[in-house]
Amino acid sequence: MPSLSPLETLYQRLKELERERGGGADYLVPGLWTGASGGQSIVAVNPFRFFRHCIETILSGEDRTPEPRADAGEWSREAVVYNMFIRHTAAFDHNGDGRVSVAASRDGFRETGTFLKAIALLPYIARLKCDTIHLLPVASIGRDGRKGSLGSPFAVRNPYMLEETLAEPALALDTNTQFAAFVEAAHRMGMRVVLEFVLRTTAKDSTWIPEHPGWFYWIREDIPDRGQGENDPNKFGSPLFGEDEIRNITERVLNHNFDDLPEPPLVYRNMFGPVPVRVEESDGRYIGYGPRGERLRIPGAFADWPPLDAQPPWTDVTYLRLYDAAGFNYMAYNTLRMYDRKLAREENIVKDLWEKILGIIPHYQKVFAIDGVMIDMGHALPGPLKARLVESTRNIDPSFALWEENFDLGEQAQLNGSNVAIGCLWKVQHSPRELRRFLRLLATRGTPLPFFCTPETHNTHRAAARSGGMQFSRLCWIMNCFLPGVPFIHQGFELGTTLPVNTGLDFSPEEIKALPPSKLPLYSEAQLPWQSASTLLATIPEILDLRNTWKDAIQDPSPHSFDLLQTSHDKLIAFQRTRSDQRRHVLVVCNFDFESAVEGEVTLPADTTGVKSLLTGEMLETRDGILRYRFQQGEGLICEY
Repeated sequence: MPSLSPLETLYQRLKELERERGGGADYLVPGLWTGASGGQSIVAVNPFRFFRHCIETILSGEDRTPEPRADAGEWSREAVVYNMFIRHTAAFDHNGDGRVSVAASRDGFRETGTFLKAIALLPYIARLKCDTIHLLPVASIGRDGRKGSLGSPFAVRNPYMLEETLAEPALALDTNTQFAAFVEAAHRMGMRVVLEFVLRTTAKDSTWIPEHPGWFYWIREDIPDRGQGENDPNKFGSPLFGEDEIRNITERVLNHNFDDLPEPPLVYRNMFGPVPVRVEESDGRYIGYGPRGERLRIPGAFADWPPLDAQPPWTDVTYLRLYDAAGFNYMAYNTLRMYDRKLAREENIVKDLWEKILGIIPHYQKVFAIDGVMIDMGHALPGPLKARLVESTRNIDPSFALWEENFDLGEQAQLNGSNVAIGCLWKVQHSPRELRRFLRLLATRGTPLPFFCTPETHNTHRAAARSGGMQFSRLCWIMNCFLPGVPFIHQGFELGTTLPVNTGLDFSPEEIKALPPSKLPLYSEAQLPWQSASTLLATIPEILDLRNTWKDAIQDPSPHSFDLLQTSHDKLIAFQRTRSDQRRHVLVVCNFDFESAVEGEVTLPADTTGVKSLLTGEMLETRDGILRYRFQQGEGLICEY
């Protein structure tokens, strides 16, 4: 008799629990999870029956598992992505007591998100017409220096082990089975799964530390940490450089001159000690003992570029020592990202660490059948390590996708084997001037690598929190679906949530202070606004349907398919995409004035006729190639001609 798949195992277990325990309908879920059209409802269900029915529907439906493609991950160009931080995306106050709890209820269910609840959300994501799930890390989370009540998913204690709180205790099934069931369910629904990995940092209490202390940096135990905003050079934090040193470093790095890069100050380098001869655990953290008995500790990490980055200290993670050479036993930009050429040599590679890192992604390919990875700060990995990673993953699966957290869309990322980069649209979309500059680059240079077409990520402000609110979010979606990149929905974007997940990028010191880890979903319990009255749930699939009819032109990355058009108002931005036969065009015009309507003009080719709005069916008048139109505040226009 054939063995059950992980999803079938989950289904059988839920059937058993429903039969054994029975129970009432006192488990609250958002109406949107049940397929209800009303976005503000809460439904009381029996949890065993509810989840059993969700899985039964998936198992009984058509198996639409994506076919293997020997295209080195180039399917990414066609993807429509929904980003999930499972602990947050699938969280809900199921008992209605006004808070979300990670502790299991009497029935054994958590209120923070789990793999089981993420399976229940797949039909909701499918209704948005997304075909790819991007997961933030799901590996075990460390405790030393933990931020917030739950810790960051980027503080990975052991990358080969899954975070246990993502499993439902009620099922009495191991965490691996529950995650494998999620991937299987996504595949059956025609979705691919791309999992994010952290490869150059670990938690400060990594399980690797006792056996491999040489994989880590160590400082004297008596050195205190520097607080946010402090500049005491005798406390540990990011290296402090003077203005002249910053100019020197920046000039060298911009010119890719990595010979004898300037070192951090001596007082900083002297904080670092030797590799311990033995390591002991004490009060939840590891203490090392040097050759002379000196006590050493694992230091926290920090944003390593630019040298004056204002991000708060990363108290819960530490950098891995990827190279080891005399004179380079400290953490700084030239040992963590730019790699001084005297350091980045074959003989200095920490070979056993590299082999351990290179085994992580193949493990998830073989055990869980994931379809791709997002590599956190992938462009900061040593080139030889990245090349071996690409080779090893695609030897297992020729269609495996490699995405990276790279804001630069240059050709180098593509040459390194990446399929998609985050890009910088999130940074410029709320500024018409900067946005126009970005679009001009697309029109003149094109883009060698697809980018995430999104105004927000888990590290940025929320789109709905910016000027224009949900009007801005809707306008971004209209525009972004016609750019040469990958439409990307960051969890909750469609619901109009305004609370950022993290304050990692472009937040002011005042904003960072007002949003400590206890208030941020990356570190503490929180749920999405599932009962929001204002959503994009209808808009998102509607615009994607229009995008599909123009997919051939939209996915063309060359500047020949993209024209930035002249407008009569600085808040009006217009561009057109052109089919390869040059006969048909789609026009997108966005009014980024969210306070007033704009009587505006858009300059089209002189012989333009038959301009039809794809949203209303209205025929628009043009004269001598000029489209005159009254754009309502925050209005987006999509036309073909």
